[in-house]
Amino acid sequence: MIARCQRLATFTEEPGRTTRTFLSPPMRDCHREIAEWIRPLGAEIKIDAVGNLRARYAGADPMAPRLLVGSHLDTVPDAGPFDGVLGVVLGLALLELLQGERLPFGIEVIGFSEEEGVRFGMPFIGSGALVGTIDEEMLEKQDRRGVSVRAAIEDFGLNPSDIPDARLTDDILGYIEFHIEQGPVLEELGLPLAAVETIAGQTRLEVIFVGRANHAGTTPMRLRRDAIAGAAEWITAVEREGNRVSGLVATIGAIHAKPGAANVIPGEAHLTLDLRHAVNEVRLTAVDTLIRSGEEIAAHRGLSLRHSILMNQPSVLMNSQFVGYVGEAIRRTGCKPHRMASGAGHDAMVLAEKIPTAMMFLRTPGGISHHPEETVNIEDVEKALEAGMNLLKLIASSPALKQQRVQRA
Repeated sequence: MIARCQRLATFTEEPGRTTRTFLSPPMRDCHREIAEWIRPLGAEIKIDAVGNLRARYAGADPMAPRLLVGSHLDTVPDAGPFDGVLGVVLGLALLELLQGERLPFGIEVIGFSEEEGVRFGMPFIGSGALVGTIDEEMLEKQDRRGVSVRAAIEDFGLNPSDIPDARLTDDILGYIEFHIEQGPVLEELGLPLAAVETIAGQTRLEVIFVGRANHAGTTPMRLRRDAIAGAAEWITAVEREGNRVSGLVATIGAIHAKPGAANVIPGEAHLTLDLRHAVNEVRLTAVDTLIRSGEEIAAHRGLSLRHSILMNQPSVLMNSQFVGYVGEAIRRTGCKPHRMASGAGHDAMVLAEKIPTAMMFLRTPGGISHHPEETVNIEDVEKALEAGMNLLKLIASSPALKQQRVQRA
């Protein structure tokens, strides 16, 4: 599995580093390689209209409901080999371990074509097709070269008119996503695996401090209306709030001064703020607190403040029954069934709106992700595979499966 992830990392848009965005040419190579691994397993392979790779392994009854297992195949620029990809490869490994055995449900392994939002500035095109959120406005979004989502789909040899065919049908049992944690929590706890019970909500803002540009050498300090100085004071307030509120993470990710000359007092300071918390009310309260703080700092310094919300994603609870299955599957490996929140967004948060969904995290050594040094422990991958097989057995005997059989009958 690790070797396969490293193999897929060689399919890249940029020599010497792994970058694979939505329906770029390396994605075709990725599909071709994965298809070679799937063919001996007795699964039906297709690429849907947004480029999701879908491998269907039928159950003992061809009409039985399907369990979806997967993650994404696209990457950030200069990525590591495991983010997203490991979840797809692990799904295929589960099919291999079945050795032709047919379960009371089918399994569909999905490699989503897009989750990161790199090429078009919006994430979840792949999973969005399954829940029906791909609309005409989204199809007309353009990348930096002026290529629209629609054109990218057509250039890949797919038909945008077929996107409705990718939607979830009523024979889906649920969705399980295996994913590296992308953080240091499990390593700090000394645990290899965890069940994710919620995915944190996220608010992203642009904040602009507006002062007055003036000559850096002739304007006394007491007469300045320095936008970047106001922004600097506010940045420390953001850090204090992040440390004060348990579970809150607050990040100033980008800063830009205008006019941006060494000998000019900045008249404007543009910043981005990313706030995340598992509880929506806590996150939204922090947003209000920090905006008020920025306004007070601006008023004290003779500045003004403007802000706009770029994204406001509520937190998403995983299905309690499926989270319980994941926890029990982990416990049966001999590991502590730890539960935690995910601070990062995942395809699971999109599918959770429509079907029962849960995630299993694997420890990330050093907490490093979205970086070439991203790695995994081979023993943790082995435990995840063991837990995955336990999970299939638990779902095979679950009330959820029995209930769906009765409904379909």
